Amino acid sequence: CLRALAESEHEVVGVFCQPDKPVGRKQELTPPDVKVEALKYNLPVFQPTSLRNGKGVEILSKINPDLIIVVAYGKILPDDVLSFPKYGCINIHASLLPMYRGAAPIQAVIIHKEKETGVTIMQMDEGLDTGDMIQKTVIVLDKNETGESLHDKLAEAGAKLCVETLKAVEAGTATFEKQG
Repeated sequence: CLRALAESEHEVVGVFCQPDKPVGRKQELTPPDVKVEALKYNLPVFQPTSLRNGKGVEILSKINPDLIIVVAYGKILPDDVLSFPKYGCINIHASLLPMYRGAAPIQAVIIHKEKETGVTIMQMDEGLDTGDMIQKTVIVLDKNETGESLHDKLAEAGAKLCVETLKAVEAGTATFEKQG
């Protein structure tokens, strides 16, 4: 998603990701993949340990985003961050919501032997994957689908859908559907 956004007509004003973490036997400090990608595009990277207690808004007020896009961030955003940007925050979720909300939608689809899944782009609210749906795209699973192969398909589809959704939000043509 970051690559698609960085190569689109939209301006990426900053990238938030988890702090670098020690990895492997030697515990070498290793940056998250999204940080590595952001640095390829010379984008500002922010790695706060917390977005709570005004820390997130303090950073956001310096870069002033119109919209925040969240992809597998791994933390719940506080209300002051959710309400900061003009267009709010959207999340790219790896399932056809409301099915398989939560942290392991790809694995759930494989375990339940679903024939299709997809990506849902949703407006974020205070709940976990409960906000209004904006757009979806469907992916048909092949019979030998693995979590890894499905992850890659969803990542590609999600990136394309993200850029399309941004255009709709910006143009005021995005539609918002409550989850059932």
